Amino acid sequence: MECDLLHGNGKMKPATSRRRYCSTTAVTLLLFLLTNTVSILVSSGAGPSLLRRYKPATIRLWDDSAALIADLNATQSALAASRAELAGLYARIGTANELLRTLLAAMPPRDGTAGQRQVPGDVDGWAREPSGELKLASGPHRPMVAGYGRNATGEVVFPALGHACNRFQDDLERYMDYTPSGECPSDEALEHWLMLSGCEPLPRRRCRPRSPTGYVQPMTLPKSLWAMPPDTTVVWDAFPCKNYSCLVKNRGTTAHGCDGCFDLRRREKGRWTRDVKGSLDYSIDAVLAARPNGTVRIGLDIGGGGSSGTFAARMLERGVTVVTASMNSGAPFNSFIASRGLVPMHISIGHRLPFFDRTLDIVHATHELGSSSMPDVMLEFALFDIYRVLRPGGLFWLDHFLCTGTQLNATYAPMLDRIGFKKARWNTGRRLGRGKEKNEWYISALLEKPMT
Repeated sequence: MECDLLHGNGKMKPATSRRRYCSTTAVTLLLFLLTNTVSILVSSGAGPSLLRRYKPATIRLWDDSAALIADLNATQSALAASRAELAGLYARIGTANELLRTLLAAMPPRDGTAGQRQVPGDVDGWAREPSGELKLASGPHRPMVAGYGRNATGEVVFPALGHACNRFQDDLERYMDYTPSGECPSDEALEHWLMLSGCEPLPRRRCRPRSPTGYVQPMTLPKSLWAMPPDTTVVWDAFPCKNYSCLVKNRGTTAHGCDGCFDLRRREKGRWTRDVKGSLDYSIDAVLAARPNGTVRIGLDIGGGGSSGTFAARMLERGVTVVTASMNSGAPFNSFIASRGLVPMHISIGHRLPFFDRTLDIVHATHELGSSSMPDVMLEFALFDIYRVLRPGGLFWLDHFLCTGTQLNATYAPMLDRIGFKKARWNTGRRLGRGKEKNEWYISALLEKPMT
């Protein structure tokens, strides 16, 4: 463009020409920038959000250069923001891809091959490739003939195995180290350790447990409920006391939670027979009276390591069938319960109860339910499981549940309310002796599952 001022004539062409020429250049430059910006935003998916966030003022091309520069700066800032949003989008896509890889690796393969996890040294969840009996017991297996339902297509089958078993592969390989079709090793302590560690259910074994020497037939009911079983009916090599006579003599001191629980002539004879109003001790007769006569028929006793089956024996005398869930914590509790003509169930408190929904009339749980080794979150899952197996109107008898004073009102009372139980009876009392120094308390409660 020529301007007369440059030729020194002191005159200037009308300003409208200059403004028109400058406006055309600015429009061309601005259209170029906007076109590229829109292309970037559309390709990145960030356009709509950017338009919502950035609404520049109307650009007036006939203004001076300061307004144009301000608009261009605003456009540049918006472009920088879109680039940041695009980087965030790429990051989210990367996270989604990693999650998808994890989900695909966790899916069991349909062809029975090993898992697809990409962790070095990890073989389908195991630290190394299982071998021998452990590999055979943990599967997978393909049925020779297709069955019905889910397995009608002949899909591979994985035997039931505890979630945490692969975390204890060395111990589990020792447990599975035996001669197939031979005699099982005496490894009750190892079995107990694996179950408490979460390896439950344990894999099945192809061996035969040793039978007692000089085994005699059990006594008949009801005499067997309160008669000491012969020592020749048990095989127990895990701890110093090898028979029932030793356990009675030593008041069961080698067993966890047992204080004379094997002596059926003394302490056990008086349990659950007295009911004092306002105390922690409830009687079976008073609890059964809370329901219409004859409506409590089947139940479960979660006795932990300190149960010798006396609760189930008392209930059987009243026509109620109770299964006793117990662990062999330092003594052969399950064998002792069975010798009395009762039904033991060898599972830990962390195991999902093997009963269908709404089947039991009563569940009784002792202080073992709240042992110090169980975190609060696991206890809450266990309580919800008890709620699940109880029928509407069923009773949950919490018997001498042990906790600290701070947990009583801050944790466990709200937890039971949150699960949905209604309180029929509720008593608390401080633990005497050493428990008093530790601020330990007991809770005894009779709770009811609502009818609706």
